[in-house]
Amino acid sequence: MLYVVTGPPAAGKSSWIRSHAKPVDVVIDLDLMALAMAGPGADHHDHDDTLLAIVHAARRAAIAEAERHLDTTDVYLIHTMPSPKARAKYKRLNARIITVDPGEAEVRRRVKAMRQPAMEAVVTRWYSDYRKGGSRPLTRQTYRQW
Repeated sequence: MLYVVTGPPAAGKSSWIRSHAKPVDVVIDLDLMALAMAGPGADHHDHDDTLLAIVHAARRAAIAEAERHLDTTDVYLIHTMPSPKARAKYKRLNARIITVDPGEAEVRRRVKAMRQPAMEAVVTRWYSDYRKGGSRPLTRQTYRQW
């Protein structure tokens, strides 16, 4: 089964996955992949363009391979704002879409406390464009103490 976990930055997508995925499941998380490929002491969420290009290529390859194993393995994929094309693909794969959204005020508080200022624009875009375009919050719960 493919679980596509969506939501604004700092919503708790990774925390949701940690509370649901089993050790034998596959987790495709861009931030974790970047951290694994970055040098020691790298920031968890602030990556340069070169690293991001490499990580995005690795993520695409991981998704393509994971799709071949959905009949035997649960795959958890974080995709903050899937495009209509990506959503159609996930629908064809019978994915379960999970939206983690503790609310805009809480997300903005978390981003201000823990992320780069540029992430505020992503939050605005998620709430004004993406969420309005068909995403519905499935959970307003927080999955860890912030």
